[in-house]
Amino acid sequence: MRALLGWLFAAAMMLASGSASAHPHVWITATSELLYAGDGSITGVRHAWTFDDMFSAYAVQGLEAKKKGAYTREELAPLAQTNVESLREYAFFTFARADGKKERFQEPVDYFLDYKDSVLTLHFTLPLKNPVKPRQLVLEVFDRSYFIDFQMAKDNPVKLVGAPAGCQMKLDRPSDGSATAQKLNEQTFLNGENSNFGMMFANKITVDCP
Repeated sequence: MRALLGWLFAAAMMLASGSASAHPHVWITATSELLYAGDGSITGVRHAWTFDDMFSAYAVQGLEAKKKGAYTREELAPLAQTNVESLREYAFFTFARADGKKERFQEPVDYFLDYKDSVLTLHFTLPLKNPVKPRQLVLEVFDRSYFIDFQMAKDNPVKLVGAPAGCQMKLDRPSDGSATAQKLNEQTFLNGENSNFGMMFANKITVDCP
């Protein structure tokens, strides 16, 4: 079974058609929900990541389906499992700080893929290892190597689910780094010289609570 990042590199080579020197190679449109318990503590984050149409077409190649061009959650379940298992090595591209302290996540739960309008969307929930009740939470979503470009959805990109009254959320969207990245040689990224390039283009969610 192909691992997620293996797919990404293979897809890049196939889809770029000779222009594989350009970063990024895969585009994801994301929404995130911050989950709160009854006592006001943050328990985790629920993501929905929609892949671009070219990568989606590549990812479903060879998958069996009862109906041509349509895939059920059950048919996509092995693919979803491979996705979340592969993301572990990359910290699920999700980084949290509570009052400046780095927080860690448990393994994903409630994960599945759906296929609609010819694109794949990966849904999964990342529980915090230890629920926290900070005055400020900062959540960033990005790929350090900028192999994947994450853009938060235009409409309703972030929701606070069950947050205490008075909590304020702000989303800082990154500038488009594609033009700069395309000027860099592919080998530059592979050698690690720009292994943290993507940090400049992180989606930053800040939640302040009284």
